[in-house]
Order: sequence, then C-alpha cells, then structure tokens
Amino acid sequence: MSRRIGWALAFVALLMLWHPQQAFAADPIPGIDINIGTSEGGPAGTANTVTLILILTVLSLAPSILVMMTSFTRIVIVLGFVRTALSTQQMPPNQVLIGLALFLTLFVMSPTISEINQTAVQPYLKGEIQQTEALAKAALPLKKFMAAQTREKDLMLFLNYAGAEKPKGVEDLPLSALLPAFAISELKSAFQMGFMIFIPFLVIDMIVASVLMSMGMMMLPPIMISLPFKILLFVLVDGWYLVVKSLLLSFHPPI
Repeated sequence: MSRRIGWALAFVALLMLWHPQQAFAADPIPGIDINIGTSEGGPAGTANTVTLILILTVLSLAPSILVMMTSFTRIVIVLGFVRTALSTQQMPPNQVLIGLALFLTLFVMSPTISEINQTAVQPYLKGEIQQTEALAKAALPLKKFMAAQTREKDLMLFLNYAGAEKPKGVEDLPLSALLPAFAISELKSAFQMGFMIFIPFLVIDMIVASVLMSMGMMMLPPIMISLPFKILLFVLVDGWYLVVKSLLLSFHPPI
C-alpha cells in the first residue's frame, strides 16, 4: 500500500513539473496593483480624498480627544487613587479600571454626545449643513461641558498668555485655551478627590504601625496587617458605590 502511494505522489509531481501552468491554473496567485496619478473626478475627487485623509487623521487622534475633552481623565485618576490607597498592587487590574472609566465616561458624556448627534452629525449626514458648519456645531456642546468643569483662574491663565480678550460667551472660547485649562482643572479635581480617599486608609496604616511598634514587631511590615482591615472597611462602607457616586456628583452640578 505504501509503495502505491509513493508511486502516485511521484506521478503527480511529474505532471506538475511537466505542465506547471496547468497545475497552478486553478489557484492563481493574487496580484497587487497601486496606481498614482490624477484623480478621475477632478477637483471633486481630490476634495473627497482630502476629506477621507482628514477623517482618518481624526480617528487616529481619537484616544487623545477622549482623554483631553471628556471626563475620562478625572475618573481614571480617582480610580487609580483608590487602588493605591488600598495597597492592593494590581487589583483591580489596569484593564478593569480603564474599562470602568470608559463606561463611566460614556455615561457622563451621553447628554453631550446626544446633542452633538442631533445638532451636527445627523444634519451633516442628511446634507443640510456643510462640513465647516457641522464641526462648529459639534464643538459647541463640548465647549459647554468643558467650560462648566473648568475653573476661571485656569482659563484666564491661558487667555492672558495668548493675549486674548475675555470672551462674552462659551461659543467664543478658543479651543486652544479651553483644552489645557480644562485638563489642569480636571487634574486638580482628581487630586482633591484622591486626597479625601487616602485619609481613612492612612489612619488605618498609622494605627497598625503604632500597634506593631508598641509590641516590638519592628521587622513585620505594617502593610501585611493593615491590608485586610482596609479591604474590610472598603467593603463594609460599599466603597465602589461611594466612589462612583462621588464621581458622578462631581460633574452634576458642575464645580
């Protein structure tokens, strides 16, 4: 049987060598063709190509837009402070914290996203407004959200540095000054909340360290004893509920 199989394989190999075009005719190798030249649609085709490139550029900057123009910064920093205060190392993992921060960000930003969809995206898709007008209408809800969470002192810092006059309304605020002002305001708010989260856990660490020192157990790390008590306290007071509630209330009403 093995000899017959060997003769059959040899016969097939001879056929392939004798007629290579027929052997591979049923399974052709795909080719790749790249043409660089003038646009068939003229100026309109060139404009569509440039628009597509701009859209791809915006999509590549989507993570930065998410971090700098939404509530993601404050939420993820506060959640990181919670994990650091508990001293649980990598529990919860980074993927869990970032995922929770993303869903909370979508929840907080849902009114703003809905307004952008109604006033800018849908009219642009229906052809009622042009691209420039759609971008201006899409930026207005984001400006309202960021301005409500930005401290006036932070905003005036960048306006004065740029030599710009104080705007009369939110729609007149330049994004070049509003974005960095919003970012440092979010950082300050997140660190304030993180300080308040650290206080009860710091008290537990101090009590445990004092007890161990009084008992002469100087070689025993206090974190090994305080960690179960901190986790127990966090669970008893329903810590995740309180943290998320504080985050949501920090955006409504705006500070």
